[in-house]
Amino acid sequence: MNQDRVNATYLVETPYSLQVAAEVIAGEQSTGTFTAVPGETDALKMKFGARIEKIAELGTAGKPTLPGYNIPAGHDGLYRSGLVTLSFPLHNFGPSIPNLMSSIAGNLFELQQLSGLRLVDLELPIAFADRYPGPKFGIEGTRKLTNVYDRPILGTIVKPSIGLAPEQLQKMIIEVSSAGLDFIKDDELNANPPYAPLEMKVKAVMEAVEKAADATGKRIMYAFNITGDIEEMKRNHELVVKAGGNCVMVSIMSVGLAGLAHLNEYSEVPIHGHRNQWGMMTRCPNLGFEFAAYQKLCRLAGADHLHVNGLNSKFYESNESVVRSIQACISPMYGGYASMPVVSSGQWAGTAIDTYAATKSVDVMHLAGGGILAHPDGAAAGFESMKLGWEAAVNGIQLNEYAKKHPSLKRAIEKYGKG
Repeated sequence: MNQDRVNATYLVETPYSLQVAAEVIAGEQSTGTFTAVPGETDALKMKFGARIEKIAELGTAGKPTLPGYNIPAGHDGLYRSGLVTLSFPLHNFGPSIPNLMSSIAGNLFELQQLSGLRLVDLELPIAFADRYPGPKFGIEGTRKLTNVYDRPILGTIVKPSIGLAPEQLQKMIIEVSSAGLDFIKDDELNANPPYAPLEMKVKAVMEAVEKAADATGKRIMYAFNITGDIEEMKRNHELVVKAGGNCVMVSIMSVGLAGLAHLNEYSEVPIHGHRNQWGMMTRCPNLGFEFAAYQKLCRLAGADHLHVNGLNSKFYESNESVVRSIQACISPMYGGYASMPVVSSGQWAGTAIDTYAATKSVDVMHLAGGGILAHPDGAAAGFESMKLGWEAAVNGIQLNEYAKKHPSLKRAIEKYGKG
């Protein structure tokens, strides 16, 4: 690609022609406005204007996706859709994620010439890699810290999500750590609440982690939710690291991409990136973002782990979309920058089968709340059943067949599914 320009591909729906819609977007997001202004010379537009690189028609529909659009004179009642690729001069904003976002995802979603718009892909020049170092740990570093190789990193989430006093949380962490799990994280709802401040939580959790490690020889990775204002987040990170913690978590859309990049500048442990609030950016198929585009910015900003939802989950997202997200996270950027996809939501041993069949990768973090913690024989059996589910998946063995020799897997099937 041209290293002096950023390419952005959009799914466009419009009552106008795709050419007109593309011209309006290009003008609005670079040198133009609703009418010509003094100083808008041909030379200026040539140097600073966004450029239409490609238009691929997809089809028409008889009704629009979004309200608030204009109808052109002589409209034939059809709404045209297609993929439109625009390129933006890098010198308009430089290698800056916040200012890039203003260009590729600014006021264009409000344009009345559009009845649908979705950013589906991004191509970013090497200047962004020079400015943003990306994940410090990623897949390889996370495996090294957990000492887990050749299979997914398996873990769970603190449940109940919110309301546990520090002493109750400590008891749970001792039990989960003693069960042999690789990973556990705070829920996104629970960061630094007044009823159980982070300082108290860190002390309670790390005592439990160390106690379990002394007994089992295995030290679980715990992702403390440090989401907060910029300076608060920095203090929270220091608190975790000084206590011997080995992972921090942030809600990316709460702190913003700039907040994530700021954390990555000083973080000494992996950053677990949670994408809560993502649904409002993507649930409408003709509005917002594809995760394949957004995750590139998250990786640039330094997320070592990225939530991608889960197959057959409790949420609306299709399995095909989840698979695209997993594959996007592990696809190389600038020769590296891989973030570990975090598969979660409604997961249990059986979901390993479809996940591996669709991705052919074990480079995922597979989290199960109830799928581990609510196993009929306890968390240790739940963890074992998850490992067995992945063993069956990788080796191409039917889940029910593998369960004949493994009671924990058999009990999981009885509780969570039909195999």
